[in-house]
Amino acid sequence: MSRDLLDRIDQRTRLAGHNRLALLLFRLGSRQLFGVNVFKVQEVIPRPPLFTLPQLPPAFAGAADVRGRTVPVLDLARAVGHAAPASGAQPPYLVVTEFNRTVQGFLVSGVERIVNIAVEDIHPPPDLGSECHYLTGVTRFQGELIQLLDVESVLAESAPRAIETHGLRPLSLAADVPRDVLVVDDSRVARNQIRHVLEQLGLSATLLSDGRQALEHLQQLAEGGAVPERRYAMVISDIEMPAMDGYTLTTEIRRAPALRGLHVILHTSLSGVFNHAMVERVGADDFVPKYSERELAQRIESRMMALQRARAA
Repeated sequence: MSRDLLDRIDQRTRLAGHNRLALLLFRLGSRQLFGVNVFKVQEVIPRPPLFTLPQLPPAFAGAADVRGRTVPVLDLARAVGHAAPASGAQPPYLVVTEFNRTVQGFLVSGVERIVNIAVEDIHPPPDLGSECHYLTGVTRFQGELIQLLDVESVLAESAPRAIETHGLRPLSLAADVPRDVLVVDDSRVARNQIRHVLEQLGLSATLLSDGRQALEHLQQLAEGGAVPERRYAMVISDIEMPAMDGYTLTTEIRRAPALRGLHVILHTSLSGVFNHAMVERVGADDFVPKYSERELAQRIESRMMALQRARAA
């Protein structure tokens, strides 16, 4: 393994347990700052020539040749309904990203810097219209407002894909096996997708939007005399969330005697090459890259069968 790769893994895992998020800050045709997780970003380059591809969805501006690879390109401001600049100038920068096992580019008007933000300083977005529909949180850096874009939801709505749950059947489980799953994700797209998979398997979902909510919910259950691992078959958690990220949630679960028996799956859109190190560092049981409904279903089924065998023993 190269030193560069080891350094990048260490950079990511140092943030785990410290509840911090590294953001690339950029602008969309105005003074307003937006942010995206820097670990989804491969590179930022001047806008290259775009060409058309017949299979591209209408929302895409075209495709670009980036280092010999064809990358679909989305005009991010147009995709989220952000007002175009009065000059009519084309966005001059391309942010090349990798998440959900795909590579795509987003056109932006300006790229500022990379900053580290404490996750507790990220707050839920206001409900102020269609653009806020794509936000996962808001925060401030040096007094300036930063809006965190849910690029996964933007991509999902710009390039809709069929949910791959055909053929899934309800699991055959004993009566004493818990059927509820705690799902923690700030993306409504992800929550709905996971819920749909669980329902196809005959399971139910309790849906929460950030790690702090989840931890407080689990602590309240324990304080009330319930055993969280008997209530929930597992916890499926995103990594990037406001208030408390999935790394810190997992760390806190492992630290608490009443919670440490919970089975935790990190469901992440970040590149899979890093996740074994992340899982080991924070004590999660597994990770599943987004979005593969069938792989998620397989991991859920594997956990449920193991739980049933343990109950029988």
